[in-house]
Amino acid sequence: MNGRFICPGLAPRVPFPIRYKSISASSALRQGMTEHNDSGIEQIQLLDGCEDSYGGVRVEIKEDMDADVMKADVFASLLRASISSWKQQGKKGVWIKLPIKCSHLVDVIVKENFRYHHAEADYLMLVRWLPETQDTIPANASHRVGVGAFVLNDKREVLVVQEHSGRFQGTGVWKLPTGVVNEGEDICHAVVREVKEETGVDTKFVEVLCFRQSHKSFFTKSDLFFLCVLRPESSAINKQNVEIEAAQWMPIEEYAAQHFVINNKQFNFMAKICLAKADHGYPGFSAWETTTGSGKTTYIYCNNPEIVENFASSM
Repeated sequence: MNGRFICPGLAPRVPFPIRYKSISASSALRQGMTEHNDSGIEQIQLLDGCEDSYGGVRVEIKEDMDADVMKADVFASLLRASISSWKQQGKKGVWIKLPIKCSHLVDVIVKENFRYHHAEADYLMLVRWLPETQDTIPANASHRVGVGAFVLNDKREVLVVQEHSGRFQGTGVWKLPTGVVNEGEDICHAVVREVKEETGVDTKFVEVLCFRQSHKSFFTKSDLFFLCVLRPESSAINKQNVEIEAAQWMPIEEYAAQHFVINNKQFNFMAKICLAKADHGYPGFSAWETTTGSGKTTYIYCNNPEIVENFASSM
């Protein structure tokens, strides 16, 4: 058998003189879509597929697949044969990950009733629901996650910036450092990184002070924004020139008294929370490091985790 299986067992055994064989870069396709084994049984080539946990199939198209497979007409026949096989097996959702270098196959796949699910810098994900039942393929990620940094020093000065671009460009408004959490990055690490990148100031994460959710804020996606308290571990400012126009330490009362902050309900209330933290020790949510069932490090953000631990140990 010239092909390789990513996940064995997807091709069904049927009581007819036809069997299915998964392929990725099989040279057999140079001679057509079928071949015969030593017993004379016709074998139909299929795409490599890995069964997921929900009764579906994941297919990852490789850039180094056989040149014949990459021909639109050959790939179309291969895909149709695979769909037929998956339907016989009762498979549900089919996910095809198509690298950008194989974008010439998009039209072929869409014509087989696949739709776009999401795209990244180097690939497009297409999906299709096979059975005549309700489509339960989950939608693409619905939220973007942002962070803001409330960094207060011993002089009751807060670290603020003015930006080169965006809604605050040229307004003279001083704002808290903000940014977007990268894929695979924890909130408590992202906010420290953003402050360092924008201002050059070293900080340590203390807690999440508050968060808000908004909708249709970024290409129709929703947005989660976490305002975090950071403790400064340096004071010298070395601002980033690409995004940041200026950066400074500003008295917290002066920051909260800016005309824009006072007249914007969202910014005004967040400023009040920052003042409550500075003046009255308003408690936020600390990051409690733990692990998932698979052993990966993760964080639970909760109020006074030490009290939770002490309470649990006393029960």
